[in-house]
Amino acid sequence: MSYKSGFVSIVGSPNVGKSTLLNRLVGQKISIVSPKAQTTRNRVTGVLTRAGYQIVFLDTPGIATPKNRLGEYMLKIARDSMNEVEAIVFVVDALAGIKGRDEALIERLKTAKAPVIAAINKVDAASMDAVETLVERLKSEALFAKVLKISAQNGQGVAELEAVLADHLVEGPQYFPEDMVTDLPERMICAELIREKALLCLHEEIPHGIGVEIEKISMRDEGQLADVYAAIYCEREGHKGILIGKGGSMLKRIGTLARKDIEWLLGVRVNLQLHVKVREDWRNSPSAMRELGYE
Repeated sequence: MSYKSGFVSIVGSPNVGKSTLLNRLVGQKISIVSPKAQTTRNRVTGVLTRAGYQIVFLDTPGIATPKNRLGEYMLKIARDSMNEVEAIVFVVDALAGIKGRDEALIERLKTAKAPVIAAINKVDAASMDAVETLVERLKSEALFAKVLKISAQNGQGVAELEAVLADHLVEGPQYFPEDMVTDLPERMICAELIREKALLCLHEEIPHGIGVEIEKISMRDEGQLADVYAAIYCEREGHKGILIGKGGSMLKRIGTLARKDIEWLLGVRVNLQLHVKVREDWRNSPSAMRELGYE
């Protein structure tokens, strides 16, 4: 029996659950999740390997109108990820329904060469009527090869989605070793885990203006303890105080939450040292974006 493989792009509006779906599919947290829009900034590659096939998933930033150079970069990443793939998963939020942004993306997907599967997410939290209305709306488009109802949060319908995607794979090589779930460097995942915790802890006005740089990771105690030094960038002096918090309380909270995830990722105890730097308007600075991993 021949081996099958292929690339699958996961697209959709911000905050519809693309990253949660990717994490569910590969069985491990590789893409950060938060209730805030545009949490994902880079294309995250997730690898699912089964007996007989391998699916390489591309989780993309939510499609949104760019407001700065970082936004333009995110939009380019999302659009580029629709090319040269075996299938595209278009994720829709069952609670929010189809908005103008989704309609625009549907129009764009009509020019895609790959088959498009619609995945209505969060069906466990929405009413049956709302879900069925969405099913009918999506089925009215000749675009979709299949319309599925899923919950990335609890796994409902995800096995069926995987089976449908496996049918679209082609004869090809195993691109990644079977124990590999992402091609992201550990440093980048560590930075993203810290940013995720900051997104969860902070107020509305700050999160999009922060970035995280891992300055150094060093091992000691014969590889049983990792020292991780990271800088959290913000764009205004006023934001620095909020990030640090009274007596360092906010920075400590972010660090405590992030350390647990980083320990799980690295498989060792972690001494996480965070500090805050102000870099005005870094989201419009090509050099700052490069330093933070947005090439």
